[in-house]
Order: sequence, then structure tokens, then C-alpha cells
Amino acid sequence: MREKNKYFQFVKLDDTVTELYIYGDIRKPDLIERWLDLDDETRVDAYSFKDALKEVDTPNLLVRINSMGGSVSEGLAIYSLLSDFPGNLITQVDGFACSAASVIFMAGKERIMPKSGLIMIHNAWMEATGDSNDLRKAADDLEIITKPSVNIYVSKTGLSEEEVKAMMDKETWMDYKLAFEKGFATSIQSENDAEQSIKDINSYIRNLVNENFKLKKEIENLTMTNTSKETKDSWKSFLNL
Repeated sequence: MREKNKYFQFVKLDDTVTELYIYGDIRKPDLIERWLDLDDETRVDAYSFKDALKEVDTPNLLVRINSMGGSVSEGLAIYSLLSDFPGNLITQVDGFACSAASVIFMAGKERIMPKSGLIMIHNAWMEATGDSNDLRKAADDLEIITKPSVNIYVSKTGLSEEEVKAMMDKETWMDYKLAFEKGFATSIQSENDAEQSIKDINSYIRNLVNENFKLKKEIENLTMTNTSKETKDSWKSFLNL
């Protein structure tokens, strides 16, 4: 069932998988939008995102991204919200994941890049006015504002802080090959992309549970026939029988 939100869309594929689309600017409503109570269906803000995320009732969430980015604060907040998702989180680039959107992309345990997708990372920027002291402070502030994104990229990719900073200084664009090579993406999209990945994960979990059940029964049968009562009781306690 497809449910349309003001800022993004959910698609509940079945009882195990929900898709969430982030297909627009990552920002809060501006002053005029708030004053006139205007809705922008391409805008994604953290406040609305947190409420929508609470509606997800499936163990798997696939976040599909096509965004040029936007507000650093909103991007970091959405990243944190997704990082707290209790189930299996997969992020996928459907077109662009640039700037703040690339930070959101990094929230996925599995991060999928299609051959047609691009990621862009850069330093935070803002407009500044004032005297030399104001401009120096603005530059210092921007370094601090950029730091959380640096930390996220480093923790998720395994790259050094120096390399990540150098890439951000140059405003680096990455195709699927470079994104995978640098660790921003964990896999490259293939036949059935993330949906197939989720199916594979679920199948692996089911097989693991079945194998553990079989092993448990075999040990139970063995201990019930060839061991002393004391040993049997110990095995029962261990196996929670």
C-alpha cells in the first residue's frame, strides 16, 4: 500500500519490507512557507521524518534517496533517527545523494549504489557578512559544523580523517566504482537490488534458525540416551529445555 506524506512517500511492500523515498531538498519550511502554511511535497525535514518513521512496522526498511542535499542540521538529525531504527536498514541511491543527503545515505547497514547513481561530499558552507572578525568566526564555525559529517564518513568507510577531509575540500563526486572502492557504498546494485538483498538476509536468518534448531534436537536426543542424570540436567539447563 502506498501512503503519501507531505514530504516523502512510504511503500509497504509486504509485512517484512517498507520503502521510504527521500526525493527532495532536505530542509525545514522557510518563513514564507510557515507564514502562508504552504506545503512543498519535495521537502524533507527531520521533525516530520521522525513522525513518519514511527509508522514503519516492518523489520526491514529500505530508504531510497534522490536529493541534492540541503540543511546540515536536518541531515544530521535524519541520520540519527535512521541510525536508531531497530530493524534492518538499507539505503540506496536512486539518482543523486549529495551533501546532506550523502550523510543520510551513510546511515544504512547496507548501502547500495546503482551504476547510474552519484554521491557528492563537500564542506558545509554558508553566506556571511560583517567585518574581518565576523568572517574569521564564520570560517571557524564552518569547520565545526562540518566535523560531524567528517566523523560519520570516517566511521562508516574506514578511511582516515585526513583523506575524508581532502575529499570534502575538493567537493568530490563519486560514481558507483569510486563509492564502493572508498567504502561509502557497501554493494553495487544488481538484478533485484535492495529487495533481493533483504530476501537473502531473511533467507539466511531462517536457515540459521533451522540449523540451530536441528542441532539443539540432536544434542537433546544424545544427552537423553547416553549420559547420567546430572549431565542430562546440565545440558537441559544449557539448552533451556
